[in-house]
Amino acid sequence: MNEADALDLVQYAIWTVLTASGPAVAIAMVVGIVIALFQALTQIQEVTLTFVPKILAILLAVALTGPFVGGQISAFSNVIFDHIEHGFHNG
Repeated sequence: MNEADALDLVQYAIWTVLTASGPAVAIAMVVGIVIALFQALTQIQEVTLTFVPKILAILLAVALTGPFVGGQISAFSNVIFDHIEHGFHNG
């Protein structure tokens, strides 16, 4: 394995992490902003008001985007296993 192969695998790993975590993080951000605006407008400062809707929204997002996330992780795993199977060429 040369430096180019290692760099490609690391780049693909980072891209996989970003695409797999993207839906849950995006939903958490949107719900957090909506709740913060609601709290600012109504001046309700209840701590559980921030956590419970976020948890529910993230669980729903993970349930809905599970096949997409699984596909991304599976594709990355296949690339890694192909590299292992065919061997790394020394540069």
